[in-house]
Amino acid sequence: MKKATISQTKNSLSAYLELVKRGETILILERDRPIARLVPVEAAQRGDDARLADLERLGVVRRAAHRPSRRLPPPVALRKGVSLLDGLLQDREEARY
Repeated sequence: MKKATISQTKNSLSAYLELVKRGETILILERDRPIARLVPVEAAQRGDDARLADLERLGVVRRAAHRPSRRLPPPVALRKGVSLLDGLLQDREEARY
């Protein structure tokens, strides 16, 4: 993976785009800190499933075994003059979850 600063990218954008067309990935840096990545369209279009599979393979995420069976109820609407804590305690007493 090639690295380039913002000014290098701005001054040589055509050359960097040619590299990307050939399959190269360019990491754009701002003060030695990565801020963007130029990747070929094919790599960008792999989709969320491929990206999620990569993250799962690296151990960064773990997919759920199944979808949740129920939805959460709508948020509690507090009356004017009622504190958030009072609303939370009232919600817990009603056992909405």
